[in-house]
Amino acid sequence: MSRATAGRLGLLALLVGAIAAFFLLDLGTYLTLDSLKARKEELAALLDARPLLVIGGFFLVYVTATALSLPGAVILTLAAGAIFGLGLGTLIVSFASAIGASLAFLSSRYLLRDWVKARFGARVAAIDRGIAEGGAFYLLTLRLIPAFPFFLINLAMGLTAMRLPVFYLVSQIGMLPGTLVFVNAGTQLAAIERTSDILSPGLIGSFVLLGLFPLIAKAVIGWLKRRRVYRGWTRPRSFDRNLVVIGAGAGGLVTSYIAATVRAKVTLVEAHQMGGDCLNTGCVPSKALIRSARAAHDVRQAGDYGITAAAPAVDFPAVMKRVRDVITTIEPADSVERYTGLGVDVRLGHATIVDPWTVEIAGHDGTKERLTSRAIVIAAGGEPVVPDLPGLKEAGALTSDSLWDAMARRDTVPARLVIVGGGPIGCELAQGFGRLGAKVTLVEGGDRILPKDDSEAAQLVLGALRSEGVDMLLGHKALRCEGKALIVAGEAGEKSLPFDEIIVAVGRRARLTGYGLEALGIDTGKPLALNDRLQTVFPNIFACGDVAGGYQFTHYAAHQAWYAAVNALFGTFRSFRVDNRVIPWTTFTDPEVAHVGLNEASATEAGTAFEVVRYPLGHLDRAVTEGARQGFVKLLVAPGKDRILGATIVAEGAGEMLAEYVLAMKHGIGLNKMLGTIHAYPTMTEANKYAAGEWKKAHKPEGLLRLVERFHAWRR
Repeated sequence: MSRATAGRLGLLALLVGAIAAFFLLDLGTYLTLDSLKARKEELAALLDARPLLVIGGFFLVYVTATALSLPGAVILTLAAGAIFGLGLGTLIVSFASAIGASLAFLSSRYLLRDWVKARFGARVAAIDRGIAEGGAFYLLTLRLIPAFPFFLINLAMGLTAMRLPVFYLVSQIGMLPGTLVFVNAGTQLAAIERTSDILSPGLIGSFVLLGLFPLIAKAVIGWLKRRRVYRGWTRPRSFDRNLVVIGAGAGGLVTSYIAATVRAKVTLVEAHQMGGDCLNTGCVPSKALIRSARAAHDVRQAGDYGITAAAPAVDFPAVMKRVRDVITTIEPADSVERYTGLGVDVRLGHATIVDPWTVEIAGHDGTKERLTSRAIVIAAGGEPVVPDLPGLKEAGALTSDSLWDAMARRDTVPARLVIVGGGPIGCELAQGFGRLGAKVTLVEGGDRILPKDDSEAAQLVLGALRSEGVDMLLGHKALRCEGKALIVAGEAGEKSLPFDEIIVAVGRRARLTGYGLEALGIDTGKPLALNDRLQTVFPNIFACGDVAGGYQFTHYAAHQAWYAAVNALFGTFRSFRVDNRVIPWTTFTDPEVAHVGLNEASATEAGTAFEVVRYPLGHLDRAVTEGARQGFVKLLVAPGKDRILGATIVAEGAGEMLAEYVLAMKHGIGLNKMLGTIHAYPTMTEANKYAAGEWKKAHKPEGLLRLVERFHAWRR
């Protein structure tokens, strides 16, 4: 047993023993109104004879009763008034109650905080963020309303990250009005028949109104902060728009769509292409390329299915034309015409924020116009990071943005392709171009690929890429380019990698420069500093998508866009914190890797306790018929419960399979209900049900089953 565990058990035993003694010795009889009235004269006489002893003893009794959350605090407060009078009684109770509450706070934290954090890590983290932002105000509100049981407040706050000095100071201030009322009532003890005589409906109402004071104070402080932020800027008396959105990628399109739907006057400004990176250079073209690559792979592997295998004749210009055709087919959904029809004022040009309420639009036709707006949403997206390597630019390095035009100009797939970066983009492109006939070398400086995914999943993808002929150089650092060769350094020293094309896929960064943010004093050297409502330092300027940092996914940008739009338009009355609890993602290699929630590494780092449930696909009927037996479903589950903390799926179609877990985690559906849900046969999604079955098998009630076994034996 660890020292910490022994300490907790010792403290728990002490607390339980003290509370038990209180009830077993019937000490509660001394903490009644009748008992207090009967002993008032006796206590007053004792105070005259031995004042320090009575004051000290009363102080310790009050601290103990409050620390142990014992009943009778009201009677003790009345006693303070009856024995010591208003001034001294208030002084004693004020400090004793705050100290006792702090001891209860510390006991709760010491005994339960780690346990609660381990089992409800994500929720506790969200509560802690709220406490850091406005915990003192909320605690003050609760303390000012005696109708809230103070002992519950003590215990609950101990489970949060609130600092002890803040808790003590706010508690002493917040409890003072109630202390004054009860101590003063104690000075008139003879007139009190029951404690409800003190807390009349009118008095409780007064306390409730008093409890609103911290919230009003918070609003006033917020107003003062806003005045300080906007100092030096002149706010327009009226506005041309309710909202101006900069960038027509996923975040900007969804933001402007929502604004138009609720009949706000909104302008959407796009400097390049409607649809942003996802449509034109990211998700859409890469998945179209991957599909063509899979077709070529299927021809090579046809012998596995009883069909004569052959070397596929890849018409690379036709492949790239199909990629362009796929983009063209989807384009109308993101077009100027569609959004204009939805009620959005779409402008093609470059937007510059002139002041916190004014955007200047330099149109593609050479015109300039300034629009004022109550709120602005920056959704300018991201751009590839290109490392500063000697000779890289001269070698014609491509990125995930520029490769599509470059490849469209080629007559054949590059014979030798080097890809720098082992993240999702690098792995997807490596497999795709490798299947189309390129000799691909992937260079990764770390010791593994897909560093944000489950390590077992990454290892399986690594094996798949190597089995298809991709040369995976892990632990190799790119140094420089010498003509059409990349020089890398590994354990064996430097190595030259000749190439026809080189693609850099080491990550993406927020696209922030050129929008006037520097003139506003906003740091553009890193993702924007936002609060949990997506506001910048200027409360009326919001951001979503890649510029906001965090997850760089199209669906996450769209998720943030709802909060940006609603908070920008209605935040004066009601604002919403972004819910980041259930964010899925998929890497579209073969097999796919899909993930939501925690994996083993992130759960361990967060200190969240978990159990691992794993179901391999080797014997899943649909996986067998498809020849796709590689992969697994891995779940992280709260210990002893069926609550899903995270899921990783490695499988053909893993992205589609993951949706069931995303829904379950979002709405609190556990594995028991998933196990009781009919899944069509034979499908890949049956793996989700079988994974739930693996969890159930590990948690079967052995004692009950032994009784049932005896029952059946008796029946025989």
